[in-house]
Amino acid sequence: MKKLIANKEIDVNEEGYLVEFSQWTKEIGECIAGECDIKMTEKHWEVVEYIHDKYQKEEPLSIRGIKKSGVINIKEFYNLFPGGPLKKSTLIAGIPKPKSCI
Repeated sequence: MKKLIANKEIDVNEEGYLVEFSQWTKEIGECIAGECDIKMTEKHWEVVEYIHDKYQKEEPLSIRGIKKSGVINIKEFYNLFPGGPLKKSTLIAGIPKPKSCI
């Protein structure tokens, strides 16, 4: 399925996750964040970079892993990405939804 994000046709699945990570740009992440009512800050981008690093190493993502990452504490993670922080942060980062998310 195609979706217009940041004036680009992007392939997404039925939940809105990018199908092709290679289509992701920071501008696309910014637009997806806006759709989630999230205003990206430097801290948000640090989390996105951490997620990209884990994804490229093919390491599974989890709330526990984020907590142990040293990038962000868990309370702040929930504050930055309210209403499902792992789902929203990975959606913005342009990677598939983690298996640990329902």
